[in-house]
Amino acid sequence: MIRYIPLLCLTLLASSRGDSVTSVPNGFSSLFNGKDLSGWHGMPHYNPYELDKLSTDDRQKKIETWTTDARKHWTVQAGELVNDGKGVYLTTDKEFSDIELLLEYKTVAKADSGIYLRATPQVQIWDTTKEGGKWDRGADKGSGGLFNNDKSSPGRDPLVHADKPFGEWNSFRIIQVGERTTVYLNGKKVVDHARLENFWDRKRPLRRTGPIQLQTHGGEIRWRNIFVREIPAEEANEILRKHGSDEFKDLFNGKDFTGWAGPLDNYEIKNGAIVCKPKKGGNIHTQEEFSDFVARVEYQLPPGGNNGLAIRYPGTGQPSQVAMCEIQILDDDATKYKKLDARQYNGSVYGMIPAQRGYLRPLGEWNLMDVTVRGHLIQVELNGTRILDGDISKVTAFMGGKENPGRLRTKGYFGFAGHNDPVAFRLVRIKPLLTK
Repeated sequence: MIRYIPLLCLTLLASSRGDSVTSVPNGFSSLFNGKDLSGWHGMPHYNPYELDKLSTDDRQKKIETWTTDARKHWTVQAGELVNDGKGVYLTTDKEFSDIELLLEYKTVAKADSGIYLRATPQVQIWDTTKEGGKWDRGADKGSGGLFNNDKSSPGRDPLVHADKPFGEWNSFRIIQVGERTTVYLNGKKVVDHARLENFWDRKRPLRRTGPIQLQTHGGEIRWRNIFVREIPAEEANEILRKHGSDEFKDLFNGKDFTGWAGPLDNYEIKNGAIVCKPKKGGNIHTQEEFSDFVARVEYQLPPGGNNGLAIRYPGTGQPSQVAMCEIQILDDDATKYKKLDARQYNGSVYGMIPAQRGYLRPLGEWNLMDVTVRGHLIQVELNGTRILDGDISKVTAFMGGKENPGRLRTKGYFGFAGHNDPVAFRLVRIKPLLTK
């Protein structure tokens, strides 16, 4: 994004000269004041889910103990944050969601370190030399990778080796939207829009919020110019939609219903979006059929809003029964929906596979959803976080005990399943995939 470029250049210029930038870049806030540890506490490599289980008093006592330890090993020297290679990690008091993070570090031989995002390991920092003794773990590939991801996953190893020699300052620029994490090290992209996996529970997506932690591990490391900017929803969606955008084609032109079929009179076009008319509904769909694909759509929910994405729909009937499936679009927090089946909430394969909850944006903001369909496999990513990954052919328990007879369909239309609420959809796009 254009406005980032001068900020990044400023940081890189400071690194190359070896001096310090004291002014906070426009739009950012400083996490380190250059004087003391204000805004930080101590916390080791510790499961945040276990921390959540503690009472408020027990949690506070534990944090106080960790912070006492941190103050033994973390000091401020000449405006630099210095760790002696020991002790717990320095952890922000504030928790963050979608962010852009700028920082600089300088370390020594045989040390390694990292940056925990949302209390989750980690953007890796290595001694990348052979003498460092960790080439067997991938240190020869360079720093900046998402080291605790599965070894086969994108982003685990950096795309290029971008580290500077010992004694020089290195600069990170990290952009994270949902789980999607992009890392620049010294101006070179080393991770490109990869998912940061949930180290603490591989079956769950990355936590929606959490603190930033600076790891200490075996040798002195110095930090400076630590700046963060929280990314608003519209910009977060822009980042997500730009990734791979040239591979998608538009299903909706933003002006009329060209290319669509079904009870179109029950919907209207407002401000470039398809909106279900209040107290209307029905299933509208594309005139073109699709087999394997990625559908990308942004949607805005009114209070209590209910709709759905029809996947491989035959053109008639209820999508949750006759299509491969319906992906639920729902205001999860509405009081009237408190007692639904787990397979009825937002992002779920309706009646068959529940999605992880808690990743919707507040009402009034636009959500971005990617639905990937390959054979009987289906993945749902909401606002950059994968909330569902399942195989419809392996479902044996159905809501209400009634099997969906269309669930094994291999081709059909894409559409919306309206339920009387003015849910809005915009930027409706699709990327056909080669069928294996």
